[in-house]
Amino acid sequence: MGFNLGQYRIDGVLFLAPMAGVTDAPFRRLCRQFGADYAVGEMLASAPQLRNSRKTLARLKFFDKECPRVVQLLGADPVALSEAFHWAVEAGAEVIDFNMGCPAKKVCNVACGSALMREETQARKILEALGEVSQKCAVPVTLKCRTGWDEAHKNALQVGHWAEEAGFAMLTVHGRTRAGAFESQVEYDTIAQVASELTIPVVANGDIADANRASAVLRYTGAQAVMIGRATLGRPWLFKEIKESLRSGVPFELSRKEKVEAILSHRRWHFECYPEPVAVMTFRKHLLWYLTGWPGFEEVRSDLCQAPDALMQGRCLLDYFKRQGWL
Repeated sequence: MGFNLGQYRIDGVLFLAPMAGVTDAPFRRLCRQFGADYAVGEMLASAPQLRNSRKTLARLKFFDKECPRVVQLLGADPVALSEAFHWAVEAGAEVIDFNMGCPAKKVCNVACGSALMREETQARKILEALGEVSQKCAVPVTLKCRTGWDEAHKNALQVGHWAEEAGFAMLTVHGRTRAGAFESQVEYDTIAQVASELTIPVVANGDIADANRASAVLRYTGAQAVMIGRATLGRPWLFKEIKESLRSGVPFELSRKEKVEAILSHRRWHFECYPEPVAVMTFRKHLLWYLTGWPGFEEVRSDLCQAPDALMQGRCLLDYFKRQGWL
């Protein structure tokens, strides 16, 4: 199993989904280390005035030896997106993904993300423009979308055909409509239909959180891979656990000590990537995802989350791990 994205060979079926504020270079590095076969960075706005903002430039960082380097673009204007494609490639992107799946109100209110699922004429123009610039740059372009705008308007198959005709190299379908956000039940029938009719690789996304679900979704949809998002929050080792479970046929879980080592590696890479004040603040959410529910965490939660600098945060974290006997 496996397929090509341009010059890049993708072997394996477990992909990391792009998530704003999460899938930065340190997190992608950790997930790839734990066996993710492919990882997409955080979405970047295509608007020219936003390209040089601190947030955008931080999202455009890659880790050493990352391959392929996948950048996701968000936008509603074909010309601006084509220009952003060139800009991202110049910055080091090796694959460009286009976001037609984000359900956030602030994104949809400016006709971006999954709002394009109901603006079919504009969506098709964008797909054609991106396909054209992809061919010119010899850089693969992929698409992430939802099943449709709402239950009455499911058009992922039509959008998939347009993407394929435009020269897109891969399509990822999240098994909910925009109206379903992240709350409605995922349905995989639409993904199965898309996978059966398109010739480009199709990836299934939505509520995949363990080996049983990953295996079942691959079988049911006929997709070439599954993309995992929110289930990796605080669990970047999920890729290894799924792979080991599928290989052996028995549930597999990392030891607490191995998880602690992963958290410390993540924190070290995070602080290498961001200025200290930013890193202290932005790593707090990862600590909450990692440690909520762990023995004794509630006793140190307040001190850990309110630590004013890297030194205090690090000391508090190490003291907690040592008291629990994990270091």
